[in-house]
Amino acid sequence: MKKGFVYLLFLFLLPKLNLMAQQPLKIAVFAPLYLDSAFEGENYKLSNNNLPKIMLPGLDFYHGVMMALDSLKAESKQLEVLFYDSKGKESIYTIIRKPEFSDINMIIAAFNNKADVKPLSEIAQNRKIPLISSTYPNDGGIVSNPYFVMINTSLKTHIEQIYQYTQRNYAISNILYVKRKGQLDDLVQYYFTATEQATASVPFKYKTFELSDTATFKSLEASLDSNKKNTIICGSLNEAFGLKLVKMLSSASKSYECTAIGMPTWDGIKELESPDCKGVMIIYTTPYNFPRNHAMAIKLSKLYRQDLNAKPTDMFYKGYESMFHFGSLLIENPTNIMSHLSDKNFKIFNEFDIQIIKNKPEQTIKYLENKKLYFIKKLDNSFR
Repeated sequence: MKKGFVYLLFLFLLPKLNLMAQQPLKIAVFAPLYLDSAFEGENYKLSNNNLPKIMLPGLDFYHGVMMALDSLKAESKQLEVLFYDSKGKESIYTIIRKPEFSDINMIIAAFNNKADVKPLSEIAQNRKIPLISSTYPNDGGIVSNPYFVMINTSLKTHIEQIYQYTQRNYAISNILYVKRKGQLDDLVQYYFTATEQATASVPFKYKTFELSDTATFKSLEASLDSNKKNTIICGSLNEAFGLKLVKMLSSASKSYECTAIGMPTWDGIKELESPDCKGVMIIYTTPYNFPRNHAMAIKLSKLYRQDLNAKPTDMFYKGYESMFHFGSLLIENPTNIMSHLSDKNFKIFNEFDIQIIKNKPEQTIKYLENKKLYFIKKLDNSFR
């Protein structure tokens, strides 16, 4: 590990990092860094060759934020940014009661735990400032907060758009809906059926299958058609089940032309690029799309490698985009930022279509949600 990298970790021992302090506009950033597991007092206690995996997503988000601040500074845009370890010794409730938090203009958070959402959501609502939630766990149980901005699109929206996408592109194919037994899969099916019932167009026809984890290709073979395209919708968030389904279809790809439409969890399944998944068109949804051949991605990756001698992950790009995009919008619209969250002025990689979600039947605002999704298509490791 580079000494500079250890030094960055040491900086986190401070209760906060005041990264810029010349402008009144203030952003608080929270990410799960777990620094207590890396330091004992002021002494770094881990090996210089590696870090616990649990620390890496938060650190990459931090590096993305830092690089975005460098970019903003190069454009003569300045913010005062306070960076907090959401998994440090001080609780979030303690942090938000500090004097320095009294004049915050925006909060950006990389959550990894539902319990962390509530305190930041409450303070954002009380102060009437946006809380930009950049990562899972999505709504975190929020039911009535017009200042909670969910960038990582809800499961309900994913399912709705998967149904609509299938209806537009694959309605005349042979469609199978495949799920596991379980409450979460039942919830996915509920959203899917509800979308079907609400559609203004003629619903497409499909057959539903509930497969066990030990099921084989023969469970589906009789329902596949060798004379037309087959579209298999995986109605399960379970990654192992989705991977197994694709492998099953791949094993028969010479006899059946298959497209597998999966859940947003497929975005993290590296094994889908393995040889035993070839021959199947793989499609899944994501609110974030970071093409590695994008000019900005190439530039940022080069800078990241120069600084850290490593390859950036999506969390790095999320940190960069969250700070640069929403930080720039705040600077441009300091008094009415909530009305400009979907502005495209400072797009880096992704477009955000942030809409008001309402509770029914009260029609009160539940939260704000990014409704823009990308459909990623892969065939034999090649993006389409």
